[in-house]
Amino acid sequence: MKRKIFNEDHELFRDQFRKFLDKEVVPNIEQWDKDGIVSREVWLKAGENGFLCPWLPDEYGGSGADFIYSVVITEETARTGDTGFAIGMHNDIVVPYIWHFGTDEQKKRYLPKCTTGEYITAIVMTEPDTGSDLQAIRTTAEKDGDHYIINGQKTFISNGILNNLAVVAVKTDTKIKPAYKGISLFLVEGDNPGYKRGRNLDKMGMHAQDTAELIFEDCRVPKSALLGGEGNGFMVLTKELQQERLMIAIGAVARMHRVLALTKEYINERKAFGRPIASFQNSRFKMAEMYTIAETSQVFIDRLIEEHMVGQDVVVETSMAKYFICEGLKTIVDECLQLFGGYGYMEEYPICKAYRDARVMTIFGGSSQIMKEIISKALLK
Repeated sequence: MKRKIFNEDHELFRDQFRKFLDKEVVPNIEQWDKDGIVSREVWLKAGENGFLCPWLPDEYGGSGADFIYSVVITEETARTGDTGFAIGMHNDIVVPYIWHFGTDEQKKRYLPKCTTGEYITAIVMTEPDTGSDLQAIRTTAEKDGDHYIINGQKTFISNGILNNLAVVAVKTDTKIKPAYKGISLFLVEGDNPGYKRGRNLDKMGMHAQDTAELIFEDCRVPKSALLGGEGNGFMVLTKELQQERLMIAIGAVARMHRVLALTKEYINERKAFGRPIASFQNSRFKMAEMYTIAETSQVFIDRLIEEHMVGQDVVVETSMAKYFICEGLKTIVDECLQLFGGYGYMEEYPICKAYRDARVMTIFGGSSQIMKEIISKALLK
């Protein structure tokens, strides 16, 4: 289907970014998967070419680009099959916290380096005993004169090893009720004493994405590191959820199209019983089902992109998209792998990596169960 959200400038940018990915990312995917981390150099090169936070104003190193440029970056990154270079998370999930809620001093200090790749960002919320229930976090920040001292442990943090600027969720008040009013956010730099990296976690998929444990031991930060004011952390996080879930869903649709293209090529070439696998009714019907899911998902996403860009509140709808599309991706990748047969189970075939990488999509950024809770509460008021 012809998509109407892109103009000529967007397509020129897509071509430029695709060439960058083909040169700087695609040749390194296999090695990054083995290393469990991507290189810092790719971040710096992305910054040099203007691909980091292009939506920021010129004064901070951006080009004032519209949101569609972020859509292009997310889609094209998904097209490569890479899941280690977390450019979308940096550009459109973490840095917006600083842009929307940072002080002038914080913006001047951090945003220019976020556009050059000198600063790689992370959002630090999840703890060993706390996933979706953010109110239950135990990491604390206690006042000490003009500073706060942070203590606690975090886990499952994307860019956990590479990051040198983290948005960290803590409790500045452990007694206040309701508990969410005690949550605050801090900007913590990677070389801050007391900020320690733990293990780079060994995961089922997304091997090149450095997902790590982080430890804060008497990590001393100034009051100026507060992001959005004391006790406002939960509110700040909530306001950014719409875009976060939308970006995840955009990437999931793009991954649907990628695995379908891989599968279409394979079943047309691979033969069984003397004829192409694509000639069997089961294969044709499965592909018809999957392409229908992908195309209807794309139409829904494009509508949400348009509504998000004009400032509409589509939190419930983006939760629907995150739930439905990520579950759809999981189903599609599984069905596609089945059409590959035994070869789909082999690491040398990209569908195998796609299968492993897709599984977490229904978990991070809010699990499918949490999405359904949000949707049902809105519908059944």
